[in-house]
Amino acid sequence: MELAYWILGGLLALFYVYAGGKKVVQRREQLLPMMGWVDTMPMPLVRTIGVLELLGALGLILPPLTGIAPPLALAAAVGLVLIQVGGIVTHLRRGEAKLIGLNIGLLLAAAVTAWLATVWL
Repeated sequence: MELAYWILGGLLALFYVYAGGKKVVQRREQLLPMMGWVDTMPMPLVRTIGVLELLGALGLILPPLTGIAPPLALAAAVGLVLIQVGGIVTHLRRGEAKLIGLNIGLLLAAAVTAWLATVWL
């Protein structure tokens, strides 16, 4: 189970470092081609989501790796589930139901990671 956690958690962490990092450092115009929803959100909210994604990625890796507060990995995975719930709601409100596939996949991956993180509890 630990190997499964490291594989799935590592892949999620890589994704969220990339996606969160883009939200933190790029301008709205640069984000629009990949993330059309940013046109209706205030940039401080987009940046906050990016920071939360980066913190979630760190939370998946650092606590189990260092052995310091390993239950934070579970909290990080649950936080990433909640971010995806917000993403699904945003897309549905915008009439973009066809775009929620990635959100659903990330939600499921984060939920499985949360379950696997219980190894350290």
